[in-house]
Amino acid sequence: MHDSLIEAAVSSLGYRLQALPCPDRESLQRGKEFGNRSQCNPTYFTVGNLIKHLIHLRDVEGLSREQIVNDYLFVTAGACGPCRFGMYVTEYRKALRDAGFEGFRVLLFENAGSLQQGEADTGLELTTGFFITLLKAAMLGDVVNAMGYRIRPYEVEAGSTDTALEECRSLLCAALRKRRGLRQALRQCRRRLAAVPVDRLQAKPKVAIIGEFWAMTTEGEGNYRLQRFLEAEGAECEVQAVVSWVLYSIWEAAYDTRERMLLRSERPDGRRRWEFAPLRQLLLLRLGRAVLQRYFYHYAHHIGLAGYHLPDMDELARIGRDYYANELRGGEGHMEVAKLIQGVTQYKAHLTLSIKPFGCMPSSGVSDGVQSLVTARYPEANFLAVETTGDGGVNVHSRVQMALFRARQAAEDEYHAALQTTGIGREQASTRLAAQHRCRQATHYPSHRVAGTAANLLYELARRS
Repeated sequence: MHDSLIEAAVSSLGYRLQALPCPDRESLQRGKEFGNRSQCNPTYFTVGNLIKHLIHLRDVEGLSREQIVNDYLFVTAGACGPCRFGMYVTEYRKALRDAGFEGFRVLLFENAGSLQQGEADTGLELTTGFFITLLKAAMLGDVVNAMGYRIRPYEVEAGSTDTALEECRSLLCAALRKRRGLRQALRQCRRRLAAVPVDRLQAKPKVAIIGEFWAMTTEGEGNYRLQRFLEAEGAECEVQAVVSWVLYSIWEAAYDTRERMLLRSERPDGRRRWEFAPLRQLLLLRLGRAVLQRYFYHYAHHIGLAGYHLPDMDELARIGRDYYANELRGGEGHMEVAKLIQGVTQYKAHLTLSIKPFGCMPSSGVSDGVQSLVTARYPEANFLAVETTGDGGVNVHSRVQMALFRARQAAEDEYHAALQTTGIGREQASTRLAAQHRCRQATHYPSHRVAGTAANLLYELARRS
């Protein structure tokens, strides 16, 4: 969803943009063939996906190597810190050279705001307007994705949610290309999604997916199609929004600025030096965060994503700092710890699933290290950390199924407790739901009280009676 919307949005700026398809098994094999050894599987999948596409252009569409190198460039995200993600540009160059595409331009923009590029003449101007357009498309992808994950587990007709989402994709892409009519397109999406028949009086376990950014957000072979597997097993997935990573980057910059302000700085005469620049930077960061949240909730409101809250980064930092220092960076840092604790203490999920590449130092150090202390202090936490290598999907699915068994029991117990607390029987609940047109709509989501959606709906029906 995100790739298609970003393609449409950036195309409206005058660029010829083509989003690569989701990496598959062939991408993995290409990455291993031309890449270095001992890389994490996101490297193999993403690098191999580019190589696979260029080989297709050369061997199937008949373009020469010179045409490909001169007419195409590749743009992707990068990062730094204790992660092989920071070495992606080098890995791309090596693989491109070995695959016969030496000189192909690769441009990386980092979450810290800096740029890396393989050639001086990139052919792409990364302006403020470019990044704003990129963020808007990412936020649209987030709200549409969130709607899909809310509706799909409870659809009455299999495939009806995906059909509606495809129509939403077409509507939003058309609006982004024309650079007008976005609000109207979102409202059309809302009406289309609301028409999907759902039955939310089903006790399904809610699974929060956290971990390494790429592994937890991809929806293909890179994480064994984990989200679809969980839904096929009768679970409801709670996925992380891409914009949350942007908010985390803003929080990092603000935190570091405040820490630098505490450093001793004196004038030559010995007096304390007061500088306006850090205060100005903090003000701009706060303004940027407010604008970002404002746009996100604006889109969420028009598509019908009610009751959805972006993570409070200050709260996550406060929760996680006793287990993982806020100063430590790499991966999701303290956020991964705090999300697990929130899931337990605030009844947000029956199972928290951390997924990361094999050997991912930032995420493995948290999931396999720090989280063991968290689960010891919160024994009621149902937590599972799994690693991805590109193969071994059967073993991963088997481990997830075992954790789901406990989560399913917790969801059933929660649902029975709601029946007893409200005094509503199953048949009576169905009768009351049939009388509440708003509650029957797919875009309606019951307010949060416990983790399970069905139990929350029972409590809402009791309040409305």
